[in-house]
Amino acid sequence: MTDHAAAGAAQQSAPRDFTSRDMLVIGILLISTFVVILNETIMSVALPRLMDALGASASAVQWLTTAFLLTMAVTIPVTGFLIQRANTRPLFILAMSLFSAGTLAAALAPGLEFLIVARIVQALGTAIMFPLLMTTVMTLVPPHRRGPMMGNISLVISVAPAIGPAISGIILNYLSWRWMFGLILPIALLALWIGGRRMLNVTTPRFAPVDFLSVPISALAFGGLVYGLSSFGEPARAAANTLGFAAIGVGAVAMAAFIWRQLALQKTDRPLLDLRTFASKNFSISVTMMAISMMALFGVVILLPIYMQNVLGFDTLRTGLLLLPGGLLMGLLGPIVGRLYDRFGPAPLIVPGSIVVSAVLWAMTLLGPDTFWVNILIGHLAISVGLAFLFTPLFTVSLSSVKPELYSHGSALLGSIQQVAGAAGVALFVAIMSARSAAAIAAGADPVRALSGGITGAFTIGAMISLMAIIAALFIRRAPDQEPAMAEPPASPGPAGTA
Repeated sequence: MTDHAAAGAAQQSAPRDFTSRDMLVIGILLISTFVVILNETIMSVALPRLMDALGASASAVQWLTTAFLLTMAVTIPVTGFLIQRANTRPLFILAMSLFSAGTLAAALAPGLEFLIVARIVQALGTAIMFPLLMTTVMTLVPPHRRGPMMGNISLVISVAPAIGPAISGIILNYLSWRWMFGLILPIALLALWIGGRRMLNVTTPRFAPVDFLSVPISALAFGGLVYGLSSFGEPARAAANTLGFAAIGVGAVAMAAFIWRQLALQKTDRPLLDLRTFASKNFSISVTMMAISMMALFGVVILLPIYMQNVLGFDTLRTGLLLLPGGLLMGLLGPIVGRLYDRFGPAPLIVPGSIVVSAVLWAMTLLGPDTFWVNILIGHLAISVGLAFLFTPLFTVSLSSVKPELYSHGSALLGSIQQVAGAAGVALFVAIMSARSAAAIAAGADPVRALSGGITGAFTIGAMISLMAIIAALFIRRAPDQEPAMAEPPASPGPAGTA
């Protein structure tokens, strides 16, 4: 480790109290991150309305989601470097300024192309906020108090995308699509104004060299994978997408080159993303489980609205209202699960949580054109509970299992993997749904029943994948530096931290 890196690590590891000033900083970051991440799925039930309003095809409108995910995937790997080099306050102002400008541009967009550019600007701000929040929390919050705080973060990371379709469905039932952005803009501007006045610099920037070759390689790696996977999420082209396969191929080759480059740069402490975070078994297993959980979350978020609107005949308002209780329940459980984590550790939460998620996915394979809506509500509430018992412990144990000097790299890696997993979940679920329903229609089946069969086929594959999460849950242990809540706080953070 270089002298600069050692100094930074020493500064991050130094004992400190958790003050009201720290709580103010984290509160501002939590609210702002919730607002920006909400946009990740707010478009899911709006695409048909946008096709009519803008006179665009399904594949063209899909770029509103694809461009957002693609920008996030390309930008997040660079944020680890930015967080090391810049103070908290200017980074926050940059992120929220970009997001607010993109939101204003989206609300006023005269056409699809302008709206896509606005979504890209929104995504640039969003990509900075998540790693900034995670790194700040891990720097400020003592290990014995991280459980409840991670519960609040899981509220942001999991509930925002979960209630996005519900909120957009309610808005679209009464207002123009522009109000999806118009109603968020004042909140974003208020967060920017409060943060600009009250946000404090809570970390000390340190010298962090950037490897300029790693930046385009990471863009090709993460961008190629997300673009390729997202392209299979377009129903009209899901069966055989040559461009998607080519993008995944380029992304896979670039990812191999990126990993090789980072491993070489680690010897001189100059990687863009430090892969030594994966030296922690807890981090590696937790990230794997997080990826599976995000695939399940995004798969359910994208398929249930399609099922309710195109199979059961629900309108956007009823669809949104039916999905809203699950998202709210997940949010209410976040802090409670965090306190339970501090008391009992990860295993008593993660194991039953993974079992519940898997059980609900298996139950969703029984959905059909005649399913009673109450069963869907119960299933969505149950899977929301299961995911709440997964996200908070996984965030906490993963980010508490790496060394303090790797906080920014670990949070950037976690954010990048979440984006790839979310895109993979959407792509996998929608591609299977489209392929199976197309085959059934070709065989003479009724289109509604064919679509219903395609959706249950997608949930079947998701349920099979969820079994791997149950197995992985058995191997996760409490991070070394985290003591139960009833124990005396340690004099200083131990050798492990969060990413």
